[in-house]
Amino acid sequence: MVEVDDEYAPGGSDDDLEAAQITRAGARSLRRGGQIQKNADSGFNVIRRTWEDVEEGADGTITGTIDSLLQQGKRKRTLKDTTPLQRGIIRHLILIIDLSMAMMEKDLRPTRYLLTLRYCQDFVNEFFEQNPISQIGIIGMRDGLAVRVSDMSGNPSDHISNLQALRKEDPKGQPSLQNALDMARAALFHAPSHGTREILLLFGSLLSSDPGDIHTTITSLVDSHITTTVIGLSAQVAICLTLIKRTNPHSNPQKHYNVALDEVNYRELIMRLATPPESHTHQQALSAANDDTNSSSLLMMGFPSRVTDPKPSLCACHSRPTTGGYLCSRCSSKVCSLPTTCPACSLTLILSTHLARSYHHLFPLQNWDTVSWSRATAPANRHKVLCFSCQTPFPSHPKSSADGMANDANKNKTDPHPIRRLAKPASSNAQNAESTSTEPGRFSNHDTSLHKKRNEDQTVSASGRYACKTCGQFFCVDCDVFCHEVVHNCPGCLSREGESLGEEGEEGDGVNGTAMDGV
Repeated sequence: MVEVDDEYAPGGSDDDLEAAQITRAGARSLRRGGQIQKNADSGFNVIRRTWEDVEEGADGTITGTIDSLLQQGKRKRTLKDTTPLQRGIIRHLILIIDLSMAMMEKDLRPTRYLLTLRYCQDFVNEFFEQNPISQIGIIGMRDGLAVRVSDMSGNPSDHISNLQALRKEDPKGQPSLQNALDMARAALFHAPSHGTREILLLFGSLLSSDPGDIHTTITSLVDSHITTTVIGLSAQVAICLTLIKRTNPHSNPQKHYNVALDEVNYRELIMRLATPPESHTHQQALSAANDDTNSSSLLMMGFPSRVTDPKPSLCACHSRPTTGGYLCSRCSSKVCSLPTTCPACSLTLILSTHLARSYHHLFPLQNWDTVSWSRATAPANRHKVLCFSCQTPFPSHPKSSADGMANDANKNKTDPHPIRRLAKPASSNAQNAESTSTEPGRFSNHDTSLHKKRNEDQTVSASGRYACKTCGQFFCVDCDVFCHEVVHNCPGCLSREGESLGEEGEEGDGVNGTAMDGV
């Protein structure tokens, strides 16, 4: 509809009409310009000025800011949900990779295809590191067909070699989601009931070329108790959302279906699936369906020892002549590596270390607390100047006077980075505060409060110390990451248990002391 600003005036000349048109056009342009300026101002207010977070230290460098950002990245990886839950530590997962022409896009560098293959190799290593008694199978979607890349196996080297062989091939054709899901269901059909049945789909296309009704395939997945997780690379697809909702009826769809924003987010979404899923909901559903049966059961496993033969003999897994291997505890068949399933008697063969590495998911290590300067400089903790684990010296307090320490303890509640605050003298800070309120283009009071709130939400310790909630020992950020991601135990708690055992031995009946004297 045409805008009319002025009323109709009969009897006007052509010059008056032209002038009126110019006036109306100018008024419209002014209104549009004001609206654009208003939108620009509102958009500029929500822009995060990342360069304002970088401040120089007392020595004129930004080393303190860089170290703080590095600690934030390390600390973010360790802050996880540590609630003890029932998890499926014996997993059977099928990885479905999109090998269609959509993976040739370069929105993820170098391409979606090459980046996906690299992340899949990292995921296989991390998966077997966190789930040593689980198995993985890999399927590809290409030319409207489902291609078997790697069979279901517990050997990560086989999967990685097959993924590396895909680099020599180029993506082509359209994907077929129905064919891939049917092949995945057939691979998981014989999986034992005590383990999980999972499908991880890396989908980069916006369509699926299916030969039949895909909803029938989804119904068969639901009947087989198979859960799915989808990571999209282009946009959210309706059929994938339907797949997630039907195969995960007791979970939030946003937890199982995400679209990668960039390379870093793509890796985080994939690596997040290395942690065993929660199985209490599934077990409750099984118990409700079968009230007479118990959802918990015992599983028979074999713990073979490694043997070395003087002459080569055929292994039962690959039929290759080898001199070393492991003998099955039940039928004495020789297998090359562990963990695996005996090809002769179908007994699960593992090592005790594999079972111990899977155990930490059931009882995860609690997150450690950040230590403030007031707690670090307390009389009871002044002797803790070294990391309890690696013996690395902690950073010293920037203020040496007692008044400075008390003042810093009060200000530490609102600023977790006192080193940054001490970079400038108090006079310059007062001048900056005055210029902030008067100079145009600077932070307003509302922006300053948001900036402070963002700093308060950070979980990086200002003193560089992190304390265990149980033993109270102090650790550095590197030991915090190492203990939570690799060791899954607290060195301070383990050393305290060793000391208690030693004291019990000394207070015993003297048997150990007599034995040592005899030696």
